[in-house]
Amino acid sequence: MDQSQALELLIKSQAEQIRLLTEANAKQAEQMTGLQQKIDKLLSQIAWFTRQFYGRKSEKLSRLDPNQLNLFETLEDEKKHLEEIEAERIEAEKQIEENISSRKKTRSNRKLLEGLPVIEVIIEPEDVDKDKYKRIGEERTRTLEFEPGKLYVKEIVRPKYGLKDNLTPATKEAPAVLIAPLPLLPIYKGLPGASLLSEIMLGKYEYHLPFYRQVKQFHHLGVKIPSNTLSGWFKPTCELLTPLYKILKEEVLNTDYIQVDETTLPVINKESHYAKKEYLWMIRSVMKKLVFFHYDDGSRSGDTAYSLLKSFDGYLQSDGYGAYNVFKENDQICLVACMAHIRRRYEIALDENKSLAEYALKQIQHLYQIERMADEQNLSYEQRYKKRNELARPIMLSFEKWMEETYPTVLPKNRMGEAISYSYSLWPRMKNYLKDGRLKIDNNLAENALRPIALSRKNLMFCGNHEAAQNTAVICSLLASCKESGINPREWLNDVIAKMPYYQNPGNEDNLRALLPNNWKQQESNKTLIIV
Repeated sequence: MDQSQALELLIKSQAEQIRLLTEANAKQAEQMTGLQQKIDKLLSQIAWFTRQFYGRKSEKLSRLDPNQLNLFETLEDEKKHLEEIEAERIEAEKQIEENISSRKKTRSNRKLLEGLPVIEVIIEPEDVDKDKYKRIGEERTRTLEFEPGKLYVKEIVRPKYGLKDNLTPATKEAPAVLIAPLPLLPIYKGLPGASLLSEIMLGKYEYHLPFYRQVKQFHHLGVKIPSNTLSGWFKPTCELLTPLYKILKEEVLNTDYIQVDETTLPVINKESHYAKKEYLWMIRSVMKKLVFFHYDDGSRSGDTAYSLLKSFDGYLQSDGYGAYNVFKENDQICLVACMAHIRRRYEIALDENKSLAEYALKQIQHLYQIERMADEQNLSYEQRYKKRNELARPIMLSFEKWMEETYPTVLPKNRMGEAISYSYSLWPRMKNYLKDGRLKIDNNLAENALRPIALSRKNLMFCGNHEAAQNTAVICSLLASCKESGINPREWLNDVIAKMPYYQNPGNEDNLRALLPNNWKQQESNKTLIIV
């Protein structure tokens, strides 16, 4: 082999080594990229878990295709359009900041003792000689005292009257014996009165006390009521209130703006003998201030959502749960998204990408400040609609463009990528809140209505069967509606449970409708005005 052949072989060998090294480097670079993405994801998860355990809970402060161009705009037109949106956004932010700086911070003192009865206890000095002393004033010190509830027996006495003359024949108009009819009792031939049944319902679903705790309370008050006796009174009380629940459901769906959400409810499965995670649906009429819960054997499917809301016509506000997509092509229903759920995604991404998350949260904060401004100025729905389109629309358009430009710069599976993807897919629904001044910017009021269910879930642990879960839906619906209408649930239950035995037959829909918390509140207000 001559020198030229040896040199040629050496060059080929080195070229092969270079090729192998290049391939190895490319493979290692690909592995490093994958590992770095995995590290970023794990760090994001660690940051999220750390935030959940040790951080603050407050949240305040469709796939994207970034390469798709507008068919009807040139690049120059697009640039000009973006500049106009940015200028409108800056002007809107300026107005918002001016409103914040001019806002007076006022705090109203709580008048804790206002409206409570006052019992005076006069303490005279010992051995005071009133011949030598005269009263020149007094000093008053107030303490807030408590007297526990009392159980008492109400004995209904119905005097009987008989004809004095035994020889006088009895007639239909003048029977031999006269006695007033016995008032209908909440439970037929039952011992508990309306006020006791109200207290049992409130104890379980308002104060979240299981029956065994209520048994202890009644024992301390001097009456030993077995737990199975309380359970026996509970079921007929729910059956008594069910006709009112059905009317409540009709009233809520007979409106043009509802908020919808779901929550878990553990129910014992008879076959497997363990608590299965099932679901309650919550539907809230924003304008009528009524709420009802719906239980469909624990289902959370789109079919359940459709069968429940197929008669509804109007605005439906919810989170991004996919079951509501069944109404996407429904012309009768306009879907509205929840800004609080969108904000929550960016808030979770703060520890992963602080600069981008803070920018997003700042823009969302401006939208909430517009709502606060409208509340403080006590704007009408029409005025709020105009204010939103003047200030909120530029911010939302600018934020939409920001999402389109930012998404290609982040990893799709990171929390920031997921936040942008989630919010962008819901942005068309989110912009629908600009269409009507009555619409809320978020679904928080609906989530607030679910909190008592969460508290009951922690204390009561589970429902014994599907019937118990349905009863829970009935009672929680009525109590949540009382809360929405701002009335005392004890006063309402006392009155309603006493009246319901008279309205069990068909044809009493108007009487039942008058007992709904929003109508009952108006009637009580009218009574108060008459008394005054």
